[in-house]
Amino acid sequence: MRVAANPAPPPAPPKPTWDPGQPEGPFPWLRPTIRIRLTLLYGGMFLIAGILLLSIIYLLAAQALREGNALPFQIVGGEQVKVSSNTCPGVVGIEQTHSQFNAAINQCVLEQRRHALDDLLSRSLMALLGLSIIAFAFGYAMAGRVLSPLGKITRTARRVVGSDLTRRIELDGPDDELKELADTFDEMLDRLERAFTAQQRFVANASHELRTPLAINRTLLEVHLSDPGAPVELQQLGKTLLATNERSEQLVEGLLLLARSENQIVERKPVDLAEVASRALDQARAEAEAKGVEIRGERALAVVQGNGVLLERIALNLVQNALRYNVPEGGWVEVTTEAQHGQAVLLVSNTGPVVPAYEVDNLFEPFRRLRTERTGSDKGVGLGLSIARSVARAHGGRIQAVPREGGGLVMRVTLPM
Repeated sequence: MRVAANPAPPPAPPKPTWDPGQPEGPFPWLRPTIRIRLTLLYGGMFLIAGILLLSIIYLLAAQALREGNALPFQIVGGEQVKVSSNTCPGVVGIEQTHSQFNAAINQCVLEQRRHALDDLLSRSLMALLGLSIIAFAFGYAMAGRVLSPLGKITRTARRVVGSDLTRRIELDGPDDELKELADTFDEMLDRLERAFTAQQRFVANASHELRTPLAINRTLLEVHLSDPGAPVELQQLGKTLLATNERSEQLVEGLLLLARSENQIVERKPVDLAEVASRALDQARAEAEAKGVEIRGERALAVVQGNGVLLERIALNLVQNALRYNVPEGGWVEVTTEAQHGQAVLLVSNTGPVVPAYEVDNLFEPFRRLRTERTGSDKGVGLGLSIARSVARAHGGRIQAVPREGGGLVMRVTLPM
């Protein structure tokens, strides 16, 4: 809702339609985790090796049995042979010649060899199946152990995303690829922390240094304006300079707050968003009445852990933006708070000018405004939404802006409860 009259910037590139935090495609189970893939790799390699070993043993056993195909004995004499056997029923209980007996014995031996090979194959397959299950379970456990350093790196990276640059991995163990990755990540965090700390220190120091001359200028201007004998032209010039000085003071205060809000909130206390929103509305009510803007909305209990002053700054900045960038007549601002799915939600909606969807992200950048507003607008210094986003991030939350149909914006702040 902040705007400027600078030349139109080039159109923003199209935003991706996919969420990198969500799996692609309609079948997320088709994209297993790295641990599952390693388990399948370990188990699959064992299974392939077991099948090859089983095939070699089976072929060698079959070859050995075929090489011994000839019977170790034959009946070569006698008129009739009578034999009793438990394994060859074809030669039991009947009288045969020696040639018939040799043929029957040969057939019986071949059947026994086939039975032995089938039994060897079935038992080997059962053993391979059992060992494969054990191998997959063991592979899953080993994959988890191998990937545990990556899990530590991921957890540290998530904490860093929450603006806590003091976290380090400090991975122990041998000097392998994972330890090299962790050490490189720690070195990158060191450089980032130094860069962010230097930036915040510079902004804070510059803001503090600028406060004194601005305060002196304001005092001198107020003294000159209090002189009843001053010429009208001088008084008009003094009022203009005083307004410019006041705008500079607001800019300095905004920069100081922006630098401070970039840090992670260390001391947290229970804060009710409904109370925070009500206090912000009380401060902006006079401005709303002067502009003829209706304030409405229900505020339900939504308690979060955070800094009450900074959270009140979020609500106040959003309400002031909603008031200052509204329609001339019949406008309204709706402020609601609620708890949804373990999160506290602050919604600030308003009527106002139409905001293109591709310009919404630019509104949260410092000193960025829409093209239709002059840079020297008296509606603010261009830091309100930047401060709101920084405070929300410092509390582990986020802020989103969505254009309303017909004009205006819907600002949604979500904070963990």
